[in-house]
Amino acid sequence: MTDIPVSANTFESFPYSRPDLETVTRAFEEHLQVFKAAASVQDQIERIDEINAIRESFATMYNLCLVRHTANTNDPFYEAENEYFDQNLPAYEALNDRFYQALVASPFRAELEKQYGKHLFVLVELGLKTFKPEILHGLQEENTLSTEYTKIKANAQIEFDGKTYNLSSFIPVEQSDDRDVRARAASAKWALYANNAVVVEPLFDKMVKVRHQMARALGYPNFVSVGYARMRRSDYTPDMVANFRKQVRELIVPLAGELYERQRRRLGLEALHFYDEDYKFPSGNPKPVGTPETIVEHAAAMYRELSPETDQFFHFMQETHLMDLVNRDGKATGGYCTYIPNFQAPFIFSNFNGTSGDIDVLTHEAGHAFQVWSSRGFEFDEYYWPTSDAAEIHSMSMEFFTWPWMERFFGPATEKYRFMHIGNALQFLPYGVAVDEFQHIVYEHPDMTLAERNQAWRDLEKVYLPHRNYAGNAFLERGGFWQKQNHIFNSPFYYIDYTLAQICAFQFWKKDREEHQAAWTDYLRLCQAGGSRSFLDLVKLANLRSPFEDGCVASVVGEIRDYLNSVDDSRF
Repeated sequence: MTDIPVSANTFESFPYSRPDLETVTRAFEEHLQVFKAAASVQDQIERIDEINAIRESFATMYNLCLVRHTANTNDPFYEAENEYFDQNLPAYEALNDRFYQALVASPFRAELEKQYGKHLFVLVELGLKTFKPEILHGLQEENTLSTEYTKIKANAQIEFDGKTYNLSSFIPVEQSDDRDVRARAASAKWALYANNAVVVEPLFDKMVKVRHQMARALGYPNFVSVGYARMRRSDYTPDMVANFRKQVRELIVPLAGELYERQRRRLGLEALHFYDEDYKFPSGNPKPVGTPETIVEHAAAMYRELSPETDQFFHFMQETHLMDLVNRDGKATGGYCTYIPNFQAPFIFSNFNGTSGDIDVLTHEAGHAFQVWSSRGFEFDEYYWPTSDAAEIHSMSMEFFTWPWMERFFGPATEKYRFMHIGNALQFLPYGVAVDEFQHIVYEHPDMTLAERNQAWRDLEKVYLPHRNYAGNAFLERGGFWQKQNHIFNSPFYYIDYTLAQICAFQFWKKDREEHQAAWTDYLRLCQAGGSRSFLDLVKLANLRSPFEDGCVASVVGEIRDYLNSVDDSRF
């Protein structure tokens, strides 16, 4: 690893220029030909350095465009740039594919594996399974459809009680202390989704069929294998995932049900309706104290006290303006962290709206950012990030490592926040595996009708979310809830990752309560390893149990149940 000095530049000054694909291709191909003809491994390593410089430059411009486009989806310049990448990323991927082919065919492969690690070649071989020149048009169409869905949600507006909201700013209204307001807010939001369904459902149908056609062109019966290869899953299978979902059904669903029943009693309701689920306490949900600026100041103090590494990291994020946290019109929904290679700069994107979710998303995305910052010294960008299943361990565990500082954000409501936070994390697991199983069903049956697809989701809800009461909402009773989930549209099969990582994060929560320094040392080692190992190897490196291991889910359930039962939530 190399020490990277804090840049004097800020994100606003990072220069953007559209990469000229012809120029990129010419330079890439020249180095690739020299690589193939190289007489020694050292000559090949020199060519790899040149090729990686081209790749990092391209990735830098792509990610600058991503951030600036999602920050304002109505900016015409970055909208055009985003469209350019939608159309040209597949051709760039074709270049990477030829690079990957040359790597695996190198006569010096053994020496290259010694230089870069064997896992690079595992990732490369998985990458080769996801691309052929024949699917270029399909990839372009997939990108265009994904952008269309993102814009629909970014520009969605809800008129409610004389005010206009976007989906992010409406969340506090949905969590109102007034149950009548919550009920009417839910009706207004889901009426929007119902109205958009005439566009969104056919759009998703096109996505499914495009992905299925590409999978067939790649030689697979359906998109499932391609989806797993895209996620670079090398050491577990759909059957192992199905068994994990079974454990969640058997062990987590009942405990989640107990929590919903406690909530119903706390709120004094005859029945807990879907619009009550996010309203946890009769005294109201805990809300962060202070302005967004105050929250960032508290976060800086927190990371200064947590460790020298997090102090240096967060100082860099602040000084370089690498966070866009506050909601506004035209901004894409959700939160994410990305990485801008040429500036060795993570970037955190979120939509603060005055709820406890502001703190959750800040610590979550800071976990991602801290990890990629910690592994920025690797020579291959394939190692900057681990696969998503492992990457979510960093983010979800960071949420728990920061528990000792939550009083700065929530004051007297801190205990209420912690109870809600870990309860929400546990209750998320059934939903998370339902999303995963839904995607397996969808891509194993790509010719399902729109109605059959909605019914498949509704059937899964009855298995994994049996408590859910839609209070007669026709759109949700028909199975429309899944249409809010960005990942289903834009990142197929990216969801079981959260649930696997959550089981690992629960283990870090337990270890941190027992012996903080040992837990933090394991976490730091995990972050520094980046993506240089597979998911299960990274889990082992962090001294965690595999979520697939018999008894692992049961072990965390028992610990969390004990904690939740130790809290007198009737006081809240």
